[in-house]
Amino acid sequence: MNAVLVHPTEIRKHALSLYAGGANVAEISRAIGVHHRTVWDWCHRPQSIRSSISGARCPRCRPAPSTPPDEPAYALLLGFYLGDGHLLMTQRVPLLRVICDESYPKIIEQCENAMLATLAGRVSRRPKVGCVSVQSYAKHWPCLFPQHGPGRKHERPIELADWQQHIVERQPGAFLRGLFHSDGCRVTNRIVVRGRTYEYPRYMFTNKSTDIMGLCQWALDLLGIPWRMARADNLSVARREAVAALDVWVGPKS
Repeated sequence: MNAVLVHPTEIRKHALSLYAGGANVAEISRAIGVHHRTVWDWCHRPQSIRSSISGARCPRCRPAPSTPPDEPAYALLLGFYLGDGHLLMTQRVPLLRVICDESYPKIIEQCENAMLATLAGRVSRRPKVGCVSVQSYAKHWPCLFPQHGPGRKHERPIELADWQQHIVERQPGAFLRGLFHSDGCRVTNRIVVRGRTYEYPRYMFTNKSTDIMGLCQWALDLLGIPWRMARADNLSVARREAVAALDVWVGPKS
């Protein structure tokens, strides 16, 4: 029986780099000493390599499941996902996509960096009308976002797994930043009293999902930040000290 050879990821990456540089499969096979058919599979089906890499990085698929190593990045990405993100499961490999307003390049960059720190090997930006889709293919995104499912989020239950709850308890500020930078804003409120105009900043968060709204309220409570409901789908943080406290964690969009 022939021995089964295990080729390190670095060799596969080297083969792909040679292929991208113009070398053909036969030349690569001779150069790295790997069978022609194996090199052909690597070059023509590289997604299998990316899937294996994401599997090695997925903390939920290890013999002893753990939380993502960069918890602030994951908490931020979880907020982005619950706000303006979704998992596209109709592809051969799941696609995590977060829609960001093109007016805020720093938020786009934060979202991209959070994906890379959490699981992604590569993140792409797809421009759309007035927005940018920040997205990444990885087989194991569903492991990290078990809230995915058919239909819109506000039409189905949204509950955090125990391990996700523990992360939010430790990183409520990062989680709120993802939520507010998706479905919230910091605005200047103006009122007129006896002919005089008064201005003060306030935060607003809008989401049709009562479960996601409840998660936002819970995270604010963890930080001791008072809030009130302007209506069923609209939360307001308006007290001066509350706005100042939320500025530390969220701040204006940019």
